[in-house]
Amino acid sequence: MGFTLRIAGLCAVWMLSQAAVAAEALPQRWISAGGSISEWVVALGGEAKLVGVDTTSQHPVSLKTLPSIGYQRQLAAEGILSLKPDLLVGTEEMGPPPVLEQLKAAGVRIETLSAKADLATLTQNLTRLGELLGNSPRAALVLGDYRERLAARAAWVTEAQRNQAAPRVLLLLGHAGSRPMAAGPDTSGAWLINQAGGRNVTEHSGYKALSSEALMALDPEVVVFADRSLNGEEAKQALLKQNPALAATRAARDGRLVALDPTLLVGGLGPRLPDGLAQLSAVFYPTAHAAAAAQP
Repeated sequence: MGFTLRIAGLCAVWMLSQAAVAAEALPQRWISAGGSISEWVVALGGEAKLVGVDTTSQHPVSLKTLPSIGYQRQLAAEGILSLKPDLLVGTEEMGPPPVLEQLKAAGVRIETLSAKADLATLTQNLTRLGELLGNSPRAALVLGDYRERLAARAAWVTEAQRNQAAPRVLLLLGHAGSRPMAAGPDTSGAWLINQAGGRNVTEHSGYKALSSEALMALDPEVVVFADRSLNGEEAKQALLKQNPALAATRAARDGRLVALDPTLLVGGLGPRLPDGLAQLSAVFYPTAHAAAAAQP
């Protein structure tokens, strides 16, 4: 019995020591590249660990007070190393690769998550972030709440589609009125359209610039546009000026050109997407939205 107790005691000590080692190994100085990833770090309670973020990390506004490491695809090792990070976390969108290799050689831990727009990927990302933050239970709770919000929106869309067919939607991502890039079926933009109850009109992969003829031929009922540098009415006018073919589409004729925050499309599915879905589905199904708003 004494021997068994001693063994049990030794095992307990070993487990405690392993837990202490694991806790010590958790990175304490984080840099995040990719808007959605940065937002999830904050949502999981890790904001205090952030010592720098990239330019797409604009939410919550408190992140704007942190040192910037530049655009996620054009990182520079010198600026990052000056912040003495333990960890650089982002998606496969961050780079360039030689800079990441330079950071690794300098002892910075690189954690690359996927920007793929689906719930399975989000589950993997949140699970990993929870592990790195030492708070897996919180990650599980946050993910569960997110799934519930998406399920509620899906139920709303299903009900709305009893009285209206899914609208044909085109999502355009642009920069200061330049030729916009249309979201293909495998993008975060297309995921947003589908989850909000729309039907994406494109068939190409990724984001692709469309000719005037192609825009007119698609003739979407709704155009969602996300401009990286302009907002609201200014962005809409710049879009129409640079792409006059849009004016001939059903969406423009019916006044259904909808602005979207471009940071919602960076780094995979982010925590603000359920709110973005609610805004889009209200535009896609105005009658159902008006009826819901009128209910006490």
